Amino acid sequence: MRIGLLTEGGYPYVSGEAGVWCDRLVRGLGQHRFDVYALSRAEHQEEAGRVALPPQVGRVRTAPLWRAEEDGVAYGRRARRRFAQCYEEVAAVLCEGGSPDATASSGAGCTAQADRFANALYGLAELARDEGGLVGALRSEGAVRALERACRAPGALRTAREARVPDLLAVAAHLERALRPLSLDWYDDHGRGGGGEGLGAVDLCHATSGGAAALPGLLARHFFDVPLLVTEYGVRLRTHYLSAGGSPSPAGDGSMPSAEAAPAVRALLAALHGRLAAEVYRQAACVTPGNAHARRWQERCGADRAKLRTVYPGMDASRFAEVGDAPDAADPYTLVWVGRVEPAKDLVSLLHAFAEIRKEEPRARLRIVGAAAGAEGRAYLGHCRMLAAQLFPDEADGPHCVGDNPVSFEEVGDPEAPTVADVYASGAVVVLSSVVEGFPVGLVEAMFCGRATVSTDVGAVVEVIGGTGLVVPPRNPRALAETCAALLRDPERRARLGAAARARALELFTVEQNVAAFHGIYLELVSQAPVSPYVFDDDGEPRPFAVPAEARLPGLWIDLAARGAARHGPPWAAGPPVRGASSVAATEGAR
Repeated sequence: MRIGLLTEGGYPYVSGEAGVWCDRLVRGLGQHRFDVYALSRAEHQEEAGRVALPPQVGRVRTAPLWRAEEDGVAYGRRARRRFAQCYEEVAAVLCEGGSPDATASSGAGCTAQADRFANALYGLAELARDEGGLVGALRSEGAVRALERACRAPGALRTAREARVPDLLAVAAHLERALRPLSLDWYDDHGRGGGGEGLGAVDLCHATSGGAAALPGLLARHFFDVPLLVTEYGVRLRTHYLSAGGSPSPAGDGSMPSAEAAPAVRALLAALHGRLAAEVYRQAACVTPGNAHARRWQERCGADRAKLRTVYPGMDASRFAEVGDAPDAADPYTLVWVGRVEPAKDLVSLLHAFAEIRKEEPRARLRIVGAAAGAEGRAYLGHCRMLAAQLFPDEADGPHCVGDNPVSFEEVGDPEAPTVADVYASGAVVVLSSVVEGFPVGLVEAMFCGRATVSTDVGAVVEVIGGTGLVVPPRNPRALAETCAALLRDPERRARLGAAARARALELFTVEQNVAAFHGIYLELVSQAPVSPYVFDDDGEPRPFAVPAEARLPGLWIDLAARGAARHGPPWAAGPPVRGASSVAATEGAR
């Protein structure tokens, strides 16, 4: 098969957040060809270079989201009229409100709004395909005036009617950035030849996240009937809801300022991303959430339950095999916390819980291992260090130093914590104290190491541990302390839980199960799709993918498959060499 892999801010770049699992997916499916269509978020990401690409990657095409150069396209009167009609319709749907939430709104009105938004979106894409890019039109004064008319129109939301000129400019700038993928040259007719350079030549589009990454897949579905698969390990719409508002930074990378945005900006941007997500879910042939937490978000935002299939992230278990197979030699009184230091991890509650644990078990120690996340994380880490010194004053050398404090703050790579596996091996119990969590990567790593865990009931924690660990309510230091102390006193129970956790992790969360799941989904989606009318072989016949399921039947299919197998393999993707490391980092993302 030929897969169009659609990414945003990730693979194939070294600094990409979702690059690890994409790289493992591509390498695990060497029997298929991957064409990577990447949207980059920042200039430094492209400067860092690409990871070393395997030979099954046939082509890499990149489009930056952090800048939009003027395309020099000047629309004529008819094109300007088409743009105005489509843009005003998009703005009208956003200003009218109406939730794409499947549980909050239903009926003909909701469906009509979804159809209006989709028709206007595809109208803009068709205009860009016929006349050239949309950059100049989206940045024009006419676009701002169309947005203003929609906000002032009867039936508009009250928050939209209150939008001021700075608010309209901020929303128009975000709309321009969000709709940049409509102007790309990835939707041409190059797929009509044998080689094929556009998305019309692929058998399947796989968007590795929602939002902007899925927009090219939507257009491939619209123009060429290419089936779309959407994978979300962290729901992009949820991220937009949490950070909605603000004007794009001067750098043009779309980052949000520290000042809170106006209500009109937040409402309109929330409506925009909600409508985009609903259209992506509606047109996708299959949506694969990474856990039940993400699945509930997708259902709430309009995804058809029949299209949803949970596929857990694939993680490299080999890094933890030595610890998991070895006899337990950990200090029976040591608790371990591993992750990214930030307020959402609620280390303050963990420190207060540990103070209660020390009352029952004076020999207990706590290792906090992780780097601070940004300026906020560094400030939080400093606060936690001071709190640890205050809670255990008898063992600290001073009020502002660690000394012999039973709580240590470390980072992976330190002399006493050379690797993540060594950190997990040093503790009898691994603790997670978060108040907000998506997929708990750190818990899975601890399970690979055969460690008993105590976690707060947030995100996908209960789904991941599945009864192989203990769970307490978030922001409850007393419950956390009692549960950890109970495990420290019971080594046999710790051993049973650790063994069960390791067996569960090896069954559900390995790279092999992830690759096998997507291989089956690829085959199923392509086998249900009609032969593309846009891709032809040398004899002018429709060309299916390399070895279709129908190849078992006699006739045309076998002949076409044989001719496809006789061709040369895909070339290496052209592009800059890797700068720095030759492979992606071993971490799986936010812990």
